[in-house]
Amino acid sequence: MAKKKIGWYWVWVTTSLLFRLFLIYFPKDLNFTSRPEVSTPLTSLRRLAEGYWLKQSSLSPYAGSMYHASPLLLSILGPLTVIRLEGQPSHLFCSLLFVVADFFTAVLIRATGQKLQDAYSILPAGDVASLIYLWNPLTIVSCVGLSTSPVENLMVVLTLYGACSGLAPLAAFGWVTASHLSLYPSVLLIPVILLLGYGPDAPSRKLFLQKGSRTNGNKPPLAGRSFSWRPVIYFLLWAAIWAVYVLFLCSISLKQYGGLSEMFKRTHGFILTVEDLSPNIGVLWYFFAEVFEFFREFFLIVFHVNILFMILPLAIRLNHRPCFLAFVYIAISSMLKSYPSVGDPALYLALLGWFVTELAGYGECKLLLCDGNWLCLFADNSGG
Repeated sequence: MAKKKIGWYWVWVTTSLLFRLFLIYFPKDLNFTSRPEVSTPLTSLRRLAEGYWLKQSSLSPYAGSMYHASPLLLSILGPLTVIRLEGQPSHLFCSLLFVVADFFTAVLIRATGQKLQDAYSILPAGDVASLIYLWNPLTIVSCVGLSTSPVENLMVVLTLYGACSGLAPLAAFGWVTASHLSLYPSVLLIPVILLLGYGPDAPSRKLFLQKGSRTNGNKPPLAGRSFSWRPVIYFLLWAAIWAVYVLFLCSISLKQYGGLSEMFKRTHGFILTVEDLSPNIGVLWYFFAEVFEFFREFFLIVFHVNILFMILPLAIRLNHRPCFLAFVYIAISSMLKSYPSVGDPALYLALLGWFVTELAGYGECKLLLCDGNWLCLFADNSGG
């Protein structure tokens, strides 16, 4: 039975990938590339192609107001925007790369969900979450619409997978790369530290406050859950190494075009100052198009600090659920970021599948004391 379920899972995965490949051949008819819901100033492949053309013409890729993403992304995807086969559009290779990125993102979501399932779940959370990601219309539109969101989502999920697996170098690489590409994933530092220090999510402490915990001086399982600093320090060390390496590559790429200062001004500075007021699915573009220039800097601070104000209270309340904390951070930043696209909600809607056990009503937990050992039993709402 288990092998049959696994076989059906890969059938659904393969079908979702083939469906993407089918839609790729109709980009002009679908016209997703020019939709503001799909392509933003930070994720548009057209802008990336423009930046690559400027660089090939010995000009700064940040000249004008077109390109505002990472120079490393420009070096990787730029050459793919000009390769053209006989009878095939030039964007074909980029589309195939985005399909591969979606596939690996789904695989990592599944693997991470399986680790959470070992900790507290009953339903196949990894399978559910990965299929939600692959078959979500928002994910498919982002892939077919030539948005770079699949690459950013891959780095975010790679961070969480590395942290859940205790792989500090991998988590550090994903976190540094995701923060470099989009800035907002930097808030995931706290969930990653909690994951490395405590391990995967555990049930809420309130579920263990039973009268039986006072008998015979025994303590519930979470009472002995200690924080380990060694993997955290290891992660911070690798994060510093990867950050230096990324900045070194960026400095080489922009050596003749203003260096790192120009990069930070045109990428992260562009995100924080909200210079481009083109319509998107967020609210900042409309608000700053209407606000008086005298109050612009004040409201910029208010909007950006609004995300930071939520970090500490949520971390205190959900420190025993670092993966759920990461999901909340991703959802909040996706809704409040400067230039959101449909690829942002596609990610956190998929990560919601990790907690399918709670959504299905398997949240009730009972503690039993058996031969001096604590057993935690989950029961559904029907009393099973």
